[in-house]
Amino acid sequence: MSFIYNIGIFLASVALKFGALFNDKLKKGVVGRKNTFNILSTHLNKGDKTFWFHCASLGEYEQGLPVFKKLRDQYKNHKIILSFFSPSGYEIRKKSPIADVVIYLPLDTKVNAKRFLDIVNPELTIFVKYDIWPNFLNELKRRQLRAILISAAFRKNQSYFKFYGKPLKEALFAFEHIFTQNEISKTLLKSINYHKTTVSGDTRYDRVYSQLDIDNTLDFVEEFKNNELCVVAGSTWPEGENLLINFINSEASKNVKFIIAPHNIKLNQIKQLQEKINSKSVLFTEKKDKDLSNYQVLIVDTIGILSKIYSYADIAYVGGAIGNTGLHNTLEPAVFGIPIVIGNNFKNFPEAQLLINNGGMFSVANKTAFNKIFNHLIINSDFREKSGSKNKAFIKQNKGAVVQILDFLRI
Repeated sequence: MSFIYNIGIFLASVALKFGALFNDKLKKGVVGRKNTFNILSTHLNKGDKTFWFHCASLGEYEQGLPVFKKLRDQYKNHKIILSFFSPSGYEIRKKSPIADVVIYLPLDTKVNAKRFLDIVNPELTIFVKYDIWPNFLNELKRRQLRAILISAAFRKNQSYFKFYGKPLKEALFAFEHIFTQNEISKTLLKSINYHKTTVSGDTRYDRVYSQLDIDNTLDFVEEFKNNELCVVAGSTWPEGENLLINFINSEASKNVKFIIAPHNIKLNQIKQLQEKINSKSVLFTEKKDKDLSNYQVLIVDTIGILSKIYSYADIAYVGGAIGNTGLHNTLEPAVFGIPIVIGNNFKNFPEAQLLINNGGMFSVANKTAFNKIFNHLIINSDFREKSGSKNKAFIKQNKGAVVQILDFLRI
């Protein structure tokens, strides 16, 4: 099985190099991985104390960040190496303040794993949620180096629990401990005789709750909102934007402000979105010298400020679950005590079902359902406020994973 896995990695490397000829994102990853070992050798010296944090992409980084921050604060003399597999994580967080070195993870070959660990030699390794790489993890185990997996979430149909998933399953045993998000994941691990688990919950709850401790003020949003009811639509995709625009162009939205933060901020798609809106709209990048209070729709064609923008929302729509692109982060708006509307394709996002069951989030499948819930939330302030308060209470109730993880580590 391991032979087949390694052949697969080789074929994947060939496919990535070929794909990089036609895809900028793949090209960034291929080029970035070529530089990894030079970067490590330049920034690390023999004898340095190190921690290694690995995240698949940006979402996992945000998930692990509360743990990373605590370790950064407690162990100032350690050098922290932060690795990403995906360009979408590396490119946005390559200057992360919690790390001394940010790199692309080399492809998971035995040679790369040995070379990487010869340089890094981490005192502690933390993987977040998934992105299990057998050669790296088996080499960590062979060298008796500490490694844990946090915020792990498993499903029965994953290869760890199938006859053909032996390399991945065995790699899990390199972890000294696995902190799972739920009991289902713990039970699945028991089914393969892995028992060193703790159901600590999801560190994302700690992450978003910490947003309440910082200054979320954005002067341009205050000017735009102008004390009116405001809907913030975050990480939107075309399928959901069509429903949203239909509502914005209707009479029901007359006294409501809308902030739209699309997932894709390419200029041509932003312009196409703006052209469909009948109301007076303005782009974030064109807001200078404009009286924003005179506009009904603000389109945020930049990244990095959505979590703060949610603090101004009275109602949130989170994109990705209308269509097949994957639901985006619903916990970010929930912490601000506002009701949330999403699409109906969220089966792989257990927190969404929990928020719906708790009464603070609403799933819609079509234009009729979309308009109905938005009309109700806009007109009925009591319903809107009670729904939102349920979300904030839910976040507060579920935080605490970070404390459990740090108590276990006690380095």
